[in-house]
Amino acid sequence: MQNLNYMLRLVLTPIFFLITFVSFAQFEGVIEFKMQTKKDTTINIYYIKSDHIKLDQLGKKSGKVEGSFVFDLTNKQIKFVNPGRKVWGEHKSETPAVIKGTCEVTKTKNVKTVLGRKCNEYIVKNTEENTQISYWICTEKFDFFVPMVRLWNRKDKQSIYFNQIKDLPKGAMPLASYETSIDGKVVSVLEMTKIDKKTLELTQVSVPADYKKFEQ
Repeated sequence: MQNLNYMLRLVLTPIFFLITFVSFAQFEGVIEFKMQTKKDTTINIYYIKSDHIKLDQLGKKSGKVEGSFVFDLTNKQIKFVNPGRKVWGEHKSETPAVIKGTCEVTKTKNVKTVLGRKCNEYIVKNTEENTQISYWICTEKFDFFVPMVRLWNRKDKQSIYFNQIKDLPKGAMPLASYETSIDGKVVSVLEMTKIDKKTLELTQVSVPADYKKFEQ
């Protein structure tokens, strides 16, 4: 009986550690988002591998990569990449945006599915800025997203208002968000259109080796 218990421990222990590793592994792969405003539509493709992310921005007409950003979350560095000129440079995070009035954050009881993933609705509302944004947030090991948004510190309202949501679970990321005026007129829509979980090479989330550093 003791020998049987010992053999079971030998078999089950590796399985336990494998399950633990998988359950705590961050998402790795490719995610595509479409951003629509009254004036433009853009496609952003994220390549994620651990704490390294590359964001490709596709041109509306050409469908080709017109610019990229490379994020190193551990070292808190951002690089811009110009594929047309084959150059890259250091990108400095923007200064924090000033918000007029007060942002009210509400987690509703609404739930919906985006590309097979369960999302909960959070609403951020600011009457003085005449803005309300509904975020449909999924918590599926997207550990990279919140640190990336905070490091980038963009000044568009979709990013600014998202940063007003406190105490989100680890791995949280909005798979869709809808910005409107207080009376409901649509200003911008951000939606995840594709997601592909797969192993990436480090070169896919790095500046190409033959690109030169841009010196100002």
